[in-house]
Amino acid sequence: MNHFHYRDGRLFAEDVDLTQLAAEVGTPFYCYSSATLERHYRVFAEAFPKDTLIAFSVKANGNLAVLKTLGQLGAGADVVSGGELKKALKAGIPANKIVFSGVGKTRAEMKLGLEAGIHQFNVESEPELVALNDVAASLGKRAPVTIRVNPDVDAKTHAKITTGTSENKFGIPWSRAREAYQLAASLPALQIVGVDMHIGSQITELSPFEAAFARVADLVKTLRGDGHRISRIDLGGGLGVPYAPTDPAPPAPELYGAAVSHAIAGLGCELILEPGRLIAANAGVLVSRVTYVKEGEARKFLILDAGMNDLIRPAMYDAHHEIVSVREGTGSSLYDVVGPVCESSDLFGRDRRLPEMKDGDLVAILTAGAYGAVMASAYNARPPAAEVLVRGKEWAVVRPRMSDDELIGLDRIPGWLAP
Repeated sequence: MNHFHYRDGRLFAEDVDLTQLAAEVGTPFYCYSSATLERHYRVFAEAFPKDTLIAFSVKANGNLAVLKTLGQLGAGADVVSGGELKKALKAGIPANKIVFSGVGKTRAEMKLGLEAGIHQFNVESEPELVALNDVAASLGKRAPVTIRVNPDVDAKTHAKITTGTSENKFGIPWSRAREAYQLAASLPALQIVGVDMHIGSQITELSPFEAAFARVADLVKTLRGDGHRISRIDLGGGLGVPYAPTDPAPPAPELYGAAVSHAIAGLGCELILEPGRLIAANAGVLVSRVTYVKEGEARKFLILDAGMNDLIRPAMYDAHHEIVSVREGTGSSLYDVVGPVCESSDLFGRDRRLPEMKDGDLVAILTAGAYGAVMASAYNARPPAAEVLVRGKEWAVVRPRMSDDELIGLDRIPGWLAP
């Protein structure tokens, strides 16, 4: 469910007319619905015990206003960089609700996390354990750690977003899990607190989760038998969303919650989950204006002012996003919906049926609230799309569009090239 709907033939975000918003903000822009963010968070959180830490995956949508909206509901944050850590803290998310994941944490990032007093580090390799111990010791602190164990489970999702098989770069191999925990226990500035796993993203069936959860539950028992104090289980995120009407419906949060509860029953562990896409994807759309309608030899092109630099998922993952006209119209035609970037991969959708469109019309690319703006770039010297947050009848620009001059002004010409 989302809060984007037609009213009197025009698309609204909650009670805000996107046509009027485009006139005031300019295009392209991302528009996020507070009501959708809040609803999705609550529905997910209610599927788990009240003491569960729901750590929103900042990499899905790192806008400060989005993070603050979720933080006010009780969300924590799952971060994978020092920048994301700083964003979460600036949004008001308490440090003791922040978990730090990622395979390549630098010593400077470790220091940031330790000084902030975050909930835990999800460690992904033996060298990282050693580095974190060194940094913590230099600060006179003990770092709370879980070790991300790769359960070697196929998530049955896109190859570029699966993370739990033996071929992936993420986590410690299952065969080395006990050895890694022995190493962690020997390092005096580390405090083992739990086990972490994450098998991938956009997963739309329960069976991969169930297989991974069962393996992790067995591992907890084994590690306790080895003498390690395991009090937390971080089961990651990954629950998918439908991008197209024909997509299989992902498991309902309550079914996902039931699978988790069954797997960890009797272990007495604090539960941590890291949803991202599930909460943010349907809460956002990318609004773009038609620059030209171009008649090709055999195809009709709808050329937008948004490009793959604004939303790269279709080019990177062959991802499908529904595309709709912001104003309901008559007739229909098939269009290849493309952007202005000088790449053949700058394609948002092929053979999309839309009302008869003309230059200046608006379209909305749906389910764009996750992995949209956060993955944007300035390729072709194109400043990325602005971001807007809506709440009822109110709206605010929560990330302004950079001007061409501001973008160019980031470059520096060295003295030897100065006139």
